[in-house]
Amino acid sequence: MTEVQKQSILDMARGAIKERTDYEMAKIIDNILDPNTAAAKKRALSLTVEFLPDSERAQVGVRVVAKSKLEPTNPVTTSLYITADANGEVAAVEMVPQVPGQQALTEPEQEEPKVLRLVKNA
Repeated sequence: MTEVQKQSILDMARGAIKERTDYEMAKIIDNILDPNTAAAKKRALSLTVEFLPDSERAQVGVRVVAKSKLEPTNPVTTSLYITADANGEVAAVEMVPQVPGQQALTEPEQEEPKVLRLVKNA
């Protein structure tokens, strides 16, 4: 008598469940290696497996969703200085480390600061 090879539910759907799990796992590894995320925070991989039997209990529909919970990127910060532009209107200018046009011995010349576009009416 031939012995039947039993498989894991993860091997069903012609390997698509494992493939989706591996896909989400790759996203988690990329997120861990991203220097813009917190290194020591938890990441998670969830598999939701839903079973929907028919009324005779003979067939069972199976739906699997693989989902990863990643660490968001670290916040990017800057500072704005509120001033007036050449027309006397309120302007927000990004703060820069040194005077624009000035050059430090170890740094390139400081570029002009960026001025924030303020939209008054949408």
